[in-house]
Amino acid sequence: MNRSQLIVFFFAAAVAACAGCRPSGAGKAAAPTVPAVLVAQPIPRKVNEWDEFTGRLASPETVELRGRVSGYIEHVHFKEGSEVKQGDLLLTIDQRPYQAAVDRLKADAGAARARAELARGEAKRAEGLAATKAISTDTYETRLKTAEQAEQAVVSAEAALKSASLDLEFTEVRAPISGRISNARVTAGNLVIGGSAPNTTLLTTIVSLDPLYCYFDADEASALRYRQLHREGKRTAALFSAIPAEMALGNEQGFPHKGVIDFVDNQVNPANGTIRARGVFPNPDKLMAPGFFARVRIPGVGEYDAVLIRDTAISTDQGRLFVLTVDAGNKTVYRPIKTGPMVDGLRVVQEGLTAADRVIISGLMSARPGVIVQPQSAAMSTNILPTAAGSPSAATP
Repeated sequence: MNRSQLIVFFFAAAVAACAGCRPSGAGKAAAPTVPAVLVAQPIPRKVNEWDEFTGRLASPETVELRGRVSGYIEHVHFKEGSEVKQGDLLLTIDQRPYQAAVDRLKADAGAARARAELARGEAKRAEGLAATKAISTDTYETRLKTAEQAEQAVVSAEAALKSASLDLEFTEVRAPISGRISNARVTAGNLVIGGSAPNTTLLTTIVSLDPLYCYFDADEASALRYRQLHREGKRTAALFSAIPAEMALGNEQGFPHKGVIDFVDNQVNPANGTIRARGVFPNPDKLMAPGFFARVRIPGVGEYDAVLIRDTAISTDQGRLFVLTVDAGNKTVYRPIKTGPMVDGLRVVQEGLTAADRVIISGLMSARPGVIVQPQSAAMSTNILPTAAGSPSAATP
């Protein structure tokens, strides 16, 4: 057998061997499988979107404590950094010179009252003598004027005594408000300058802590939008009444502090196009302090009806958001949607869905518009989806 015959022989043997290995049913088409998906109905909810701003906490009442009288500090009564109540004694200035002034003016007032009493008696006797022509009219009028002068001298002496008594009272420096006090800027033995002079001595500061203000700047576009919504009756403007607000410090998650916006400034700052607003937040545990950075959010639009779905149910098609729903015949339907913010871990859908729709929340990789699927129900709010036999995994997007 020559070389050509050998090649033909081995080729025919190989073809026969391959034909013998083919399974008997290889020529039949496999039946298509129906994909299993998890579906859930959207959760209906009244939604109020929030706008977020940044601000700083401030105290409603801040006092720079200065002495009303001058003198040497005799004693510091407060503990630095502690809370004080209105009327608490904080510092004492040396009272001895002021007490001496009060004693002297008490004596002057007593002498003035004695002179006034004597002048009144002479004026009364002069009235009787003038009636009988025993004294001249000039003498009578002189005694009357002398009595009046003595009465005015009493008033002046008593006023001087009251002023000196106030100075003596001001030697005890008391807290004008309740709050947390700073450190003592001067200690016992130091001379302090009081009164209304420009170089008066700063003794300490006090800030109130409950409630606290939070000042923030809202941009002009937001301010115009809020006022337009107020005209349309969809949202109350903080210009006319308090609106709810929520606040969080720099290390806090969410917005745990609830308060109100009670003030909006009367003009927009032309330098940066913002308007100043103020929130009021309770601080019963006194843990927040003026100066802290804070995040504030306020209602952005009026309340509206929407539905909530999981973010994993949302897909994109050239920048357009959509979901797949399942109709009564278990066929998938393409639904374009318009979304909003997150609420309780779910996405707000403003347009495109109703609470009666069945949305595919898992198994999207095996589903496409217009195909028949095997839907299995799940809760839209469930964070971990159940896995049933033949169903897609909970982690499947």
